[in-house]
Amino acid sequence: MSNSLSFGDDPSRPDRPSQSGRSPRPSRRRFLGGALGSALAAVAAVGAAGAASGTTAAASTVAYGTATGPAAYGPAAHGKRRIPPGGIGMHLYTMRTPLAEDFEGTLAQLAEIGYATVGVSGRHGHSAADIRRMLDATGLKAVLEHVGYDTVAGDGLPQAIEDVRTLGGRWVVVPSLPSALHTPAGYREAARALNRAGRAAREAGLGPVLFHNHDADHQVVDGEVLYDILVAETDPHLVGFELDLYWVVKGGADPVRYFTGHPGRFPALHVKDMAPDGDFADVGSGVLDFPGMFRHARSGGVRQWLVEHDRPADPFATARNSYAYLRAVRF
Repeated sequence: MSNSLSFGDDPSRPDRPSQSGRSPRPSRRRFLGGALGSALAAVAAVGAAGAASGTTAAASTVAYGTATGPAAYGPAAHGKRRIPPGGIGMHLYTMRTPLAEDFEGTLAQLAEIGYATVGVSGRHGHSAADIRRMLDATGLKAVLEHVGYDTVAGDGLPQAIEDVRTLGGRWVVVPSLPSALHTPAGYREAARALNRAGRAAREAGLGPVLFHNHDADHQVVDGEVLYDILVAETDPHLVGFELDLYWVVKGGADPVRYFTGHPGRFPALHVKDMAPDGDFADVGSGVLDFPGMFRHARSGGVRQWLVEHDRPADPFATARNSYAYLRAVRF
């Protein structure tokens, strides 16, 4: 099947990626927009308790978010640019509960809300061909599918590539690395595996293989930022990144410096908001400064803004609220 679909903006190709393997470790406050009010005191206490126990608390991230907000990006944090309608998608992990009950009906409701694209994450007993039929029937387009690292690094890669082609997508995405690889040596091993997988995907007519981050990927281990090993030691033509904006901020890293320091390597985003207490929130209802981030998305090569919420109380309400925000936001 043809893969010549248009997935939102197609920014001009950057001259070259950064030759630096490191992204400076910024203050996280620049991504936390708006007044956090009295919640900050409680959040700071939770973060301190997490630090004392040796854990990384989501709340401690918010505690850094004193009220700099969008101004941290300069005077034009809210401008005239907008996300193209074809670039607004839903990562289907958000909708896993209704999908398990009625896959096609859930897709139809997403299309009715206005979503143009989806990222597939879990098939709920359906084949790739079944899902493609349902996507075609509802007018949605799949842009990617999450596929486990062991499959991508192993013998299952050819079928994974063929399934993404069947879905009509462009990217095979590795959602995480096994915990056994969470060392600098393990990330270097993963970088080699991703390069091999990316070459196979390119030869099959797909885009680069993408890697999706969590907060642990931004840890410093033995003096090295684990995520930066992947950025530095993968070929930009073969490997890109689906940047999860919640997890990158929670992990203490700077999405804008990734966009500007490694241009063109971030074709897809997980747009996931953070509540004042560090929990998940509907997009636009939390404390993350999305306009400030989105101003630099073109540098990063972003083509897809995929909504995600890990624990939505009402998935369809989350879908409606988040879509309305992404349609309205200017940057």
